Amino acid sequence: MTHLKSLLPAALALGLAAPALADETDQTALCAEAEERYAEIFGAPSSEAEGVTVVTMYKNNFCPAAITVPAGTTVRWVNVDKRTSHSVLVKESGTPESDRAFPEESIEFTFLEPGAKDYLCGPHWDSHDMIGMVTVTP
Repeated sequence: MTHLKSLLPAALALGLAAPALADETDQTALCAEAEERYAEIFGAPSSEAEGVTVVTMYKNNFCPAAITVPAGTTVRWVNVDKRTSHSVLVKESGTPESDRAFPEESIEFTFLEPGAKDYLCGPHWDSHDMIGMVTVTP
């Protein structure tokens, strides 16, 4: 019994770490699915979009959830869901929440000021933690 008690902290530590790894793996797989859907819709990968950095909106997630871009970059959020609409609110920008983007529609915002900028999907941030971050470098 003493031996089992000594193993309990290690087992708990492993148990707590496993879901975090699973969540990261799930997010990676989900974002790969979103990218496939983007290429299916637009005929090319999102990395080939000219003049913008693309973030997809898919299954109540931003893919990728965190990006770093230089000042002056336009970010285009593209809804690659089949049935759900999303919006974007860049909290520190002082601009209102965007209109909803329905499937295959997009929202754009140009980041001029350096710093970390949180953003969220108005309808899904609270219920699905649909929150992202843009770090703008000088």
